[in-house]
Amino acid sequence: MKALFFTREFPPYVYGGAGVHVEYLAGELAKLMEMDVRCFGDQDEKDGNLSVKGFPYDNVVFDGSNDKLKAVFKTLSTCIHMNAEEIDADVVHCHTWYAQFAGIVAKLCYGIPLVITTHSLEPLRPWKREQLGRGYDASSWVEKTAIEMADAIIAVSEETKVDVLKNFNVDPDKVKVIYNGINLQEYVVTETDKTLLKYGVDTDKPFVLFVGRITRQKGIIHLVNAIKYIDPNTQVVLCAGAPDTPEIAKEMEDSVNEVKKERDNVIWIDVMLEKEEVIELYSHADVFCCPSIYEPFGIINIEAMACETAVVASAVGGIKEVVVDGETGILVPLEQQDVAPFEPVDPDKFSRDMAEGVNKLISDRELARDMARKGRKRVEDYFDWIAIAKQVEGLYKSLL
Repeated sequence: MKALFFTREFPPYVYGGAGVHVEYLAGELAKLMEMDVRCFGDQDEKDGNLSVKGFPYDNVVFDGSNDKLKAVFKTLSTCIHMNAEEIDADVVHCHTWYAQFAGIVAKLCYGIPLVITTHSLEPLRPWKREQLGRGYDASSWVEKTAIEMADAIIAVSEETKVDVLKNFNVDPDKVKVIYNGINLQEYVVTETDKTLLKYGVDTDKPFVLFVGRITRQKGIIHLVNAIKYIDPNTQVVLCAGAPDTPEIAKEMEDSVNEVKKERDNVIWIDVMLEKEEVIELYSHADVFCCPSIYEPFGIINIEAMACETAVVASAVGGIKEVVVDGETGILVPLEQQDVAPFEPVDPDKFSRDMAEGVNKLISDRELARDMARKGRKRVEDYFDWIAIAKQVEGLYKSLL
């Protein structure tokens, strides 16, 4: 059997959880079958069963296009290029809306079964209109079309399956829940602290860590607003880059600068760090904080748990299936608005509650250590890529 991945992200160009997912799943599947990965970029390599080919995204044809539509036009163009070379795979598997148009074309033109992994859903990310303008209507159409014509849909959590069935016209039997995973040999506690020293983190004082993109979805602004309620002796390390828009980048900068007027132990790392550097931060953090307002799964939480760090996270989406409240971390209730953009009904209360969870674990070291140990055990039991790849292989076989 041979499978084809269509994806925007693949190393060395990974900026989010979907890219991490694709990298590790492709690697594990390549141990079971021939794998062809077609992605956005300039990659061109082959390693055993795994072939990776990048396709151009920065097409000069669109240089004069509307700034918000440019990304959509480039995406659709790249998806066509991905199909130009002959496809001989038995199944095509798409990741994120950026690659789904390629899957649509492949199914129609090559007659190949189509699998879609729903890493997130456009109807639940209305803030994307800030980034794409009317292009958000195009991305939503691509996603809806791909999901509704797919032969199988992988939901990364039970909650995501509910969202798929609520927002799209699909046969429930076509939707299978397969969790994200992690490389348990790579994500382990490390004693090295070069990254902490590089960015000025005091290794003798506790710190709470955030890792993620600067986007509405990740709730980063709510965490920044929570800092004033976090114990002043606790360092706050924000590993946050790749802003969605100039507007949210400016909002983030203003918010952090305002907080820094009151305390000098807020450290903002505004670049995307290497994996080894992030593992160092996870390993030394006393608490990991995930304030997302929408999160189908939240791979960052299992990364932190694998590195034996207790988690404080919002009780939304798939996070509720990853973090066990009171056992591997603390889940913070989030009452959200019923309509877009699904922000907290009371943002200040959400920030206060998030800070309260952080303070509780910082002050109770025994509780935090116990949660950290149980978090690692939970990741070992439920989120190993080896087992997950076998589930995906079984799904492929059921379509042939």
